[in-house]
Amino acid sequence: MIELPLFPLHTVLFPGMPLPLHIFESRYKQMVELCLEEDNPFGVVLIHRGSEALGPLAEPHSIGCTARIIEVQPLKEGRMNITTLGERRLRIHSLNYNLPYLVGKVEFYPFPAEDPENLIPAAGRLVPKVQQYIHLLNEIEEVDLDPDNLPEDPVMLAQLAAVLLQMPPGEKQELLKSASALDLLASTYQVYNREIAFLRAIIEHGKDEQQSHIAQN
Repeated sequence: MIELPLFPLHTVLFPGMPLPLHIFESRYKQMVELCLEEDNPFGVVLIHRGSEALGPLAEPHSIGCTARIIEVQPLKEGRMNITTLGERRLRIHSLNYNLPYLVGKVEFYPFPAEDPENLIPAAGRLVPKVQQYIHLLNEIEEVDLDPDNLPEDPVMLAQLAAVLLQMPPGEKQELLKSASALDLLASTYQVYNREIAFLRAIIEHGKDEQQSHIAQN
């Protein structure tokens, strides 16, 4: 159990995911400077109640992810742009609101060890769904994603697949909370089935509108 500065956001961070942030509030300038001085991460947690900025400290969900600062761009008036990288899942046990920024007593919350014989088939089922999803996204709007360059490690694949989904933060939080990597793979597979059908409907609707426009002209 350790104490960790927390940054409540309307964003769900997964291990391995880059997250750029613009730091402009004095409380978060202080937090980031401390993390840089001590070479420590902070926790990114989805807001449960409250707002990101310029108000009382928000109440976060209990499961989040540590963020390691990997790049800093200083700006005027002490503001800065930082790039962070998600590292480890965390679970909050208690919160301290006595500092300008939120601090939590947390424990790291890795997935339990699992038999690769269970994970590898689940990952194998997910890969073509992720590839199909990326191809459909490219039909709607070009995205900088390579469907043929997905991680071979099942846990890394599951986390990347969750990151890629274009869905509300609350739904991503449910994926982050998964009790195991196998659960995450299974849940993500189900979501991809739904989202692929949704993207197909969007594309077909666009084609129908285009054909109707051509017919009218």
